Amino acid sequence: MSSSLVTVSYIGATILFILSLGGLSNPETAKRGNWYGIIGMAIAVLATVFGWRVVGAGEIPIVYGASGLVIIILAMVIGGAVGLYAAKTVQMTQMPELVAIMHSLVGFAACAIGFASYIDTSTVFATHAEHVIHLVEIYVGILIGAVTFTGSVVAFGKLSGRIDGKPLLLPARHWINLAGLIVVIIFGKFFLGAETIAGGMFPLIVMTIISLAFGVHMVMAIGGADMPVVISMLNSYSGWAAAATGFMLSNDLLIVVGALVGSSGAILSYIMCRAMNRNFISVIAGGFGTTSTSSSSAAAAPAGDVKSISAAETAEMLSEGKSVIIVPGYGMAVAQAQHAVFEMTKILREKGVNVRFGIHPVAGRMPGHMNVLLAEAKVPYDIVCEMDELNDDFPATDVAMVIGANDIVNPAAQDDPGSPIAGMPVLEVWKAKHSIVMKRSMASGYAGIDNPLFYKDNNLMLFGDAKKMLDEVVATLKAK
Repeated sequence: MSSSLVTVSYIGATILFILSLGGLSNPETAKRGNWYGIIGMAIAVLATVFGWRVVGAGEIPIVYGASGLVIIILAMVIGGAVGLYAAKTVQMTQMPELVAIMHSLVGFAACAIGFASYIDTSTVFATHAEHVIHLVEIYVGILIGAVTFTGSVVAFGKLSGRIDGKPLLLPARHWINLAGLIVVIIFGKFFLGAETIAGGMFPLIVMTIISLAFGVHMVMAIGGADMPVVISMLNSYSGWAAAATGFMLSNDLLIVVGALVGSSGAILSYIMCRAMNRNFISVIAGGFGTTSTSSSSAAAAPAGDVKSISAAETAEMLSEGKSVIIVPGYGMAVAQAQHAVFEMTKILREKGVNVRFGIHPVAGRMPGHMNVLLAEAKVPYDIVCEMDELNDDFPATDVAMVIGANDIVNPAAQDDPGSPIAGMPVLEVWKAKHSIVMKRSMASGYAGIDNPLFYKDNNLMLFGDAKKMLDEVVATLKAK
């Protein structure tokens, strides 16, 4: 494949990636957007593996030699098999941690390529300035990759329950971060001034260790309610790591793709922070749930008595209502109750009940988590609404049904200035005529605080596994 054809292939792949991002912005076009991305990546990989590039007055293969080609094809087969296995076996509830661990692989690849590029002596630079620029690309690429790698691993641990979701706040943590940054800058100067590869390896390793530690420290200090923002933030980091890798390898397509992923992840993080009335710096500095122990303990204390309801009584209230809003949360994902929710919704709509879904921007454990689950269960897109579209409708709603959500429907965000989630916009389900909260127990949500909603006069608790309880509700509705 000539260098001209490679260039054309890269342009075509870039267009497909842009169309893919556009398609993924809407549930109705997401499947088409996915296919755009798949086709674009296939073209990019084939053009890179079998393409040629211009060097001086001639062209050489991008992949050197037959042995290099065999190794790359073998790696693609192994990686493709692992990816296919993961796609076939992973549960929808495990998607957030799968996304997190995939981000870590991008960061690890950026680090590995950075070190390989540094010790590669085959590259010849026309001027000293070009060499310095290349060293800066290596240094920055490894820095971003290391932060992405360990940060994503910790995020995976938190999301999968292997690491406690509560924030770990070290004394003087901000000063520690500042000191680490200063050391990285100083050693960067030593790295650029090194006359030999061996001389530059020590400052490069020191910077890598500090960056790995910073990735751990940064995500460990972020509270549970901010984890969806962390996922989108790490997605952005992985994109910038890929872009830095593209500069190291002089691969234009990798630079463009990395920039697309990095910028889209950053925009998504900004949108989610705005939806939570937060700013990006405050999330990085420490997420929701980072108040003192005394205030947290006070917030966790039960605030009153709750009133429980049975599945049969729930079915009665739903069928008698004219307007119902369902608010799904991570508990629905854990119970894999989305299909039962669809069955209940279908029956209620056939009875003439106006059923809609209210989706909070940070519901679940990653951006769009609830939308993906509902789409999988074939819930119509037109009745799945964002928080801003529905909040004013709760006073005219007969029943607001909360399925496994907690922090996103907590009135303390509005009523208690001392709450760890104070100022976070929430779905105002308590303003409905009746609210029904489905939970296994009275345990607090991911932010680790109690929810005054449970003790409201118009609130009822339906305790038990979400899928089991919804199956009983569906059975009662069918019997009617």
